[in-house]
Amino acid sequence: MFELIRPSIQIDFVGKRFLWLGVSGVAIVLTLVLFFTKGLNYGIDFTGGAEVQIRVPVAWEIGKVRSELEKGEIKGLKVQQIGDPSEHQFLIKAQGDEGSLNLVSKKVADVLNKALQPREWEIQRVDVVGPAAGSSLRMSGYLSMLYALICILVYVTIRFDMRYSPGAVLALFHDSVITLGVFIITQKQFDLQILAALLALIGYSNNDTIIVYDRVRETIHQHPNLKIENAVNRAVNETLGRTILTSLCTFLTVFSLWMLGGKVIEDFAFTLMVGIVVGTYSSIFIASSLVITITHYYEKRAIKTKMGGGNASKKDLSFRPQPGAQA
Repeated sequence: MFELIRPSIQIDFVGKRFLWLGVSGVAIVLTLVLFFTKGLNYGIDFTGGAEVQIRVPVAWEIGKVRSELEKGEIKGLKVQQIGDPSEHQFLIKAQGDEGSLNLVSKKVADVLNKALQPREWEIQRVDVVGPAAGSSLRMSGYLSMLYALICILVYVTIRFDMRYSPGAVLALFHDSVITLGVFIITQKQFDLQILAALLALIGYSNNDTIIVYDRVRETIHQHPNLKIENAVNRAVNETLGRTILTSLCTFLTVFSLWMLGGKVIEDFAFTLMVGIVVGTYSSIFIASSLVITITHYYEKRAIKTKMGGGNASKKDLSFRPQPGAQA
């Protein structure tokens, strides 16, 4: 049987957990600073803009359409093919303010009139998104991410207990922020397509974290006297092969989309690639380290309660019985 990682491997992942937490903390702070200073390069979905749907001759591929329209110096130009490829329909997106949005279709028409005969092309639809609507959509996008994290917090609390759920949500917050940081640095356009990729990453990364957490809980049940650091380290090592293989296969698939999928899904695939790398890192180094920190917090609080004359019995934080526990 092929094994990428030997089952007997023992890497001390948690030994330097404060280093990893520190590095991630610095990265998050820097990202937030860049977010409020440099900011994201928002697409027309979030800033307002115009969409023009056109039909062009069969000989015009997407590269030809883009190169011709770039001559018109249209701000924030983005071209994607829509519908059946045989119909040669393209959607042109452009940024602008209230005064210039209505001029986008005229610029497109001027460019096409210079390159084609009037009957060879057609503007089929023009939609304008005002800045106010774009701002509202941007806020809705951020709220959707917040609601997703809250739902995952509730799910992990029910699935495990209160020692695990904060770590899972903080790890997902870490993944989202770091991915946004990459977009701020590269100034790639951030639109609804990228937001959809971030929401997909939240679910993907959470699944990876749940696998590690489940093994931590099983290890604690099998070895109740084992220190939490040793239990987490053993669990991460036992799931390491699965984590690397799953992430590697997913990464190679998304990498193929990024290389061969064309301009339409290039940024979407790029977001997934960054998120897979960051999510794998956080599942191994961040989420597991946070379980240790939160467990120590509850242990210290229990000791203080006991010394203060409170209930000395150990409080069960779990909503569900531990694996193999008696009914």
